[in-house]
Amino acid sequence: MKYLDPKNDLIFKKIFGEHKDLCISLLNSLLPFDEESKITEIEYTASELVPEILSLKNTIVDVRCRDKNGRQFIVEMQMYWTKSFKQRVLFNASKAYVRQLNKKQKYSLLEPVYTLALINQSFDSSDEFYHHYKIVEEANTNQVIEGLEFVFVELGKFKPSNFTDKKMMSLWLRFLTEVNEGENSVPNDLFLNTEIKKAIDVIEMTGFSQEELELYDKFWDIVRTELTAHEDIRKKGFDDGLEQGLEKGEERKEIKIVLTMHKNGVSIQDVSDMTNISIEKIERIIQENSIE
Repeated sequence: MKYLDPKNDLIFKKIFGEHKDLCISLLNSLLPFDEESKITEIEYTASELVPEILSLKNTIVDVRCRDKNGRQFIVEMQMYWTKSFKQRVLFNASKAYVRQLNKKQKYSLLEPVYTLALINQSFDSSDEFYHHYKIVEEANTNQVIEGLEFVFVELGKFKPSNFTDKKMMSLWLRFLTEVNEGENSVPNDLFLNTEIKKAIDVIEMTGFSQEELELYDKFWDIVRTELTAHEDIRKKGFDDGLEQGLEKGEERKEIKIVLTMHKNGVSIQDVSDMTNISIEKIERIIQENSIE
């Protein structure tokens, strides 16, 4: 058997946008719910709340739904990381939150919005792959303003051997990271779970029409094009920084490299990776030179 990559737009939406039981399983396994808070039923909602940002629209896949209690869930599959992605996620979740009410309704009717963002690249320098954000009181994090919660998962950092206490989370993340295009086999133990097996059956290549396979390939062409453009921007920032920085001493050279790369949109983590300058020093340079 040949299988298609579940991270692809067409495939991801076919799995989680057409099979409610699989979407429920994914959400329950990755969102921070206790047993009493688990999702039992969902209905799909419209995906398009706002016009997409042009440079991101082709590499973000989303599925939206609401459970019987009115809670809303946004599932996003992001092919590469950008500095604006968190703000985009916050914007879309906030839109979904405020659109629940008309002018005559009470705030008490508002239900929470949860975003699950699956990232195909790393954006954090720590070893943690799972990041849970919510609005908390700084001095006492047990004090929470309910309404918006976000979970970001860095797929590249996930290692099943280091995360065995939550079986379904591990199985779904293994499905997303270990099953790739062109693979003729899938780890046998993934077939032992009925939900994962159903998802694997969905992505068998023989189940797709020629037109769907062409759309599948087109998505990857778009992703490769945008990744190339993204890398070119990063490289330009690095090259410009090196060229300008060679004019003066080592310390000044570092400062110019950092500021030029930062101005060209290169993330602090990428600057550190490419220059071997510590993140702390990069942040200090940027702060001292008042670069936004």
